[in-house]
Amino acid sequence: MEFKEIQYKVIMWARSKNLLKKENSFKQFAKVVEEVGEIANELCRLKGSDKEGLKDAIGDTFVTLIILAKQNDLDALECLESAYNVIKDRTGKTQNGVFIKDSDLIGDDLGDHYNEDGVRQ
Repeated sequence: MEFKEIQYKVIMWARSKNLLKKENSFKQFAKVVEEVGEIANELCRLKGSDKEGLKDAIGDTFVTLIILAKQNDLDALECLESAYNVIKDRTGKTQNGVFIKDSDLIGDDLGDHYNEDGVRQ
């Protein structure tokens, strides 16, 4: 299924549950955070090739983000595309599995600073 199609289905489901009111955005954001926490929980418990719990948690996070975007008259795919357009030409380096953009590396007075282990100082 294409992203646009599943996004439409999520929005129709959310509409049927009366979840698309803008005034509920902060409550929806709390759901996003809850689902991200479930991702963290699943990553801590991940064993071998059984990734169903992680798959579900990531999927639930997508659902909550699609609803949050719609509550604020945004299209989730456009949000993703906008974010990609910001990062696609970004330069930096990966330290301990974390990408750090050049402006955040130690020695640059413009941003947050990270040591060689990728830890913010």
